[in-house]
Amino acid sequence: MSSSHTRHVLPGFGLTLGYTLVYLSLLILIPLGAVFLKTTSLSFEQFWNVTTSPRVLASYKLSFGTSLLAASINTVFGLLLAWSLVRYRFPGKKVIDALVDLPFALPTAVAGISLAAVYAPNGWMGSLLEPLGIKVAYTPLGVLVALVFIGLPFVVRTVQPILEDLEVELEEAAASLGAQRWQTVRLVIFPVLLPALFTGFALAFARAVGEYGSVIFIAGNIPLVSEITPLMIITRLEQYDYAGATAIAVVMLLASFALLFVINSLQAWSARKIGRAA
Repeated sequence: MSSSHTRHVLPGFGLTLGYTLVYLSLLILIPLGAVFLKTTSLSFEQFWNVTTSPRVLASYKLSFGTSLLAASINTVFGLLLAWSLVRYRFPGKKVIDALVDLPFALPTAVAGISLAAVYAPNGWMGSLLEPLGIKVAYTPLGVLVALVFIGLPFVVRTVQPILEDLEVELEEAAASLGAQRWQTVRLVIFPVLLPALFTGFALAFARAVGEYGSVIFIAGNIPLVSEITPLMIITRLEQYDYAGATAIAVVMLLASFALLFVINSLQAWSARKIGRAA
């Protein structure tokens, strides 16, 4: 006799949803709520003065600007790297594939010290770039290099599974119908990869905008030049100005959420467009 109730691997909806809400509340909602609550101790004028001071505004521009640029660079070169790892065989492929995950495992402080040592004026790369008038360490360019370093794996590991599932026969069919290589990429491959590229871009941006350890050593922390927003928050905390630190954190949180919302909306739109086309 068949059972009248469907058996599920996980517990019922109520218990599962309750556990999810409690888990998210403890880890995300309550801490973020405390940040907003602490900020309310400031008047609007105080909040405005803290969050729009020249050094803080310069840090916003540097943090968000370099994060968007680094995520864009990683989207392009991450796609090329993922394509090479999936479609080609070459000596040292497994080593390169393992090195992609190095920024995940490497402590951020170690990454920052290593990059600063390599790109310093007397470092291996810095000594070669210095005669060309290119200074990396202790400049905004150094911040960009660090953010590209820590964000690359997000794009590669997001795009790589999609490429592995993409059948080569689709490209061969397009070629047999007379499509040029660029037409095949633009009309066959790119639409399938677009949602994954948006996801990788969003993950790389989210990691970059809040990065501290790998950036702090190579940035040089020059006021109005190479100070990132997380450094402004740490500086306020060291001065025991907790309300000021949370005020800057709130602005950064809202701006990051708005940008991620736009990126995720574009990702959902592209996925729906591909679904209708299929």
